[in-house]
Amino acid sequence: MIRPTETDTRTSNTILFIALVTTVIIGAGGCAPKLTPLPGGPGTPFADYAAAYAAATERCRGVRTYAGVLDMSGRAGDTRIRGRVDAGFAASGLIRLEGRPPALAFGRPIFVLVGRPDDAMLVLPRDDRVLTGASSEAIVEALTGVALTADELRAVVSGCGLGVVEPSGGRAYESGLVALDTGGSTTWLRNSGGAWRPFATIRGPLEIRYEEFEGTYPARIRIRTAPLNSGMQTDITLRASDVDINSELGPEVFREPVPDSAIPITLEELRRARIQGES
Repeated sequence: MIRPTETDTRTSNTILFIALVTTVIIGAGGCAPKLTPLPGGPGTPFADYAAAYAAATERCRGVRTYAGVLDMSGRAGDTRIRGRVDAGFAASGLIRLEGRPPALAFGRPIFVLVGRPDDAMLVLPRDDRVLTGASSEAIVEALTGVALTADELRAVVSGCGLGVVEPSGGRAYESGLVALDTGGSTTWLRNSGGAWRPFATIRGPLEIRYEEFEGTYPARIRIRTAPLNSGMQTDITLRASDVDINSELGPEVFREPVPDSAIPITLEELRRARIQGES
């Protein structure tokens, strides 16, 4: 668990793997099951939206640190993806992601992304490449095409959608779902066994869907993006295990040594490798 030349073919393949595995930046093998469509229309006014939201986010809004294993599967464009990430997040935008093939729990990771919001680093240990001096959000966007900050990723895996934003209104639907206006996003809740739980968050083309919980925290998360100008659509499932909440993660967790021999790589090279991989 947690602890300037053109890229050659080997490095491009590694970067592509990173792009697919990092998506927040997603059952391997076949197509993922279709999601039940969210209800449309205006619904009916839901007066208890503030209390429902407070209950649904009571636990996840208190997550200061998160460590766990994220098994990932799905598709990005026409490319099938499968892998695992040992993930660590801490408040104020600290991040550590170690990407590995699905059957490899030990040994050198394929990539390590560490750092703070405006000073992150991507290391490719097997290819002796490194990217420094970029924000973690920019690196995630270069790899996946989806710009998500470290704190947004922490919120996603904790069950708080893209972060806690107190709602300004709500609507109820016959399906039992309620939709809340949370800033620039819509948060959907479902009452299960008398308790409110997050069900989905929509922001522009991005959808986060919570498909399964293990106790308080989500065990299976679906991340989808609608096709944009590139025509690419991401549909990835995260299965969380070995989750540890609010344990101390020291500053050393969010650092990574870089060999003196490491060759620099740029954000543009990462983006180019991802786009080439999607074509």
